[in-house]
Amino acid sequence: MPQRPNFLVILADDLGFSDIGAFGGEIATPNLDALAENGLRLTDFHTAPTCSPTRSMLLTGTDHHIAGIGTMAEALTPELIGKPGYEGYLNDRVVALPELLREAGYQTLMSGKWHLGLKAELAPHARGFERSFSLLPGAANHYGFEPTYDEQTPGLLKSTPALYIEDDQFVDELPKDFYSSDAFGDKLLQYLKERDQTRPFFAYLPFSAPHWPLQAPAEIVEKYRGRYDAGPQVLRLERLEKLKALGLIEADVEPHPLIQLSAQWDALSDEQKQISARAMEVYAAMVERMDWNIGRVVDYLRQQGQLDNTFILFMSDNGAEGALLEAFPKFGPELMTYLNQHYDNSLDNIGRANSYVWYGPNWAQVATAPSRLFKAFTTEGGIRVPALLHYPQLPLKGQISH
Repeated sequence: MPQRPNFLVILADDLGFSDIGAFGGEIATPNLDALAENGLRLTDFHTAPTCSPTRSMLLTGTDHHIAGIGTMAEALTPELIGKPGYEGYLNDRVVALPELLREAGYQTLMSGKWHLGLKAELAPHARGFERSFSLLPGAANHYGFEPTYDEQTPGLLKSTPALYIEDDQFVDELPKDFYSSDAFGDKLLQYLKERDQTRPFFAYLPFSAPHWPLQAPAEIVEKYRGRYDAGPQVLRLERLEKLKALGLIEADVEPHPLIQLSAQWDALSDEQKQISARAMEVYAAMVERMDWNIGRVVDYLRQQGQLDNTFILFMSDNGAEGALLEAFPKFGPELMTYLNQHYDNSLDNIGRANSYVWYGPNWAQVATAPSRLFKAFTTEGGIRVPALLHYPQLPLKGQISH
């Protein structure tokens, strides 16, 4: 009887179509690039336009309304609250993939962002994962830094504290050297090393990177210093040419015109350009660090002789995040006042634990080109994402469009 394959599903959070090297990007992602070069790139892969609906479909194989995530819990309006399909968590009308695989004899492991329920009885351990370490809300500070919350705290920030749970126990205190991508890599490696070697495994590694707030280790950010000083339009054209050279889009494709939702690069002051470019530098560093952690997991499987029997799926949960959070209704009108009081978003501090920035619609449209718009829109820019398969037992070299 042939050995049953292992499964490793890796999910990036708000990663754009051309952010990794194998999809035309300039960011250093050697581990994902290697998986793609020796596997299969999916160039016409689509998701929901936002994260938790995609996650619910990925883990159940059903429409996200059936699974209880008709929209993100954070986006529920009064008329939707309490309605079937809009519970805001993974409901009991669906069976989760880890539940099925556990019954079939697989050991089920998870380390990463959940975003499918905030209570212990809705956490991964309650939906089939035998071992799990997870961030329950949709976003959090990647270093676990949280200022004191009070009546002035903007609403959505209150819903994204660093709420972590391991198995059925909430984590009271994070380590002092905590960084989300590293922690998720560490925990999955721990679970893989401790697993029952007589059983195949299903491992789920959903990062919270590169979701805002944009934060990354300083030494990696430094590698990208000055790389984005020419602005998003220049980078957009550069990536488009690389996509064409790789054969991932047709040579005669004309990108959708940039939807101008914020000031054009040439209209910014020198200081504004520096701050914007620094945000993109940090974003790039987040993607690189995520790739490094993916490499650690893949290397371990290779060392254990398990890589050739492991089916790997890597994908993003939706298009790049282009929201102007300062104008996002869920944050309320006092977001910038609050951030100025509790965070240090000066140029030299951007990317550190006590900074809180995002990169906006122009940089997002670099990543989603040639498609239109970005996350939260049901346009190609919002739902067409990078995805790849790696399974060495199958002849999967190259890329396909469907």
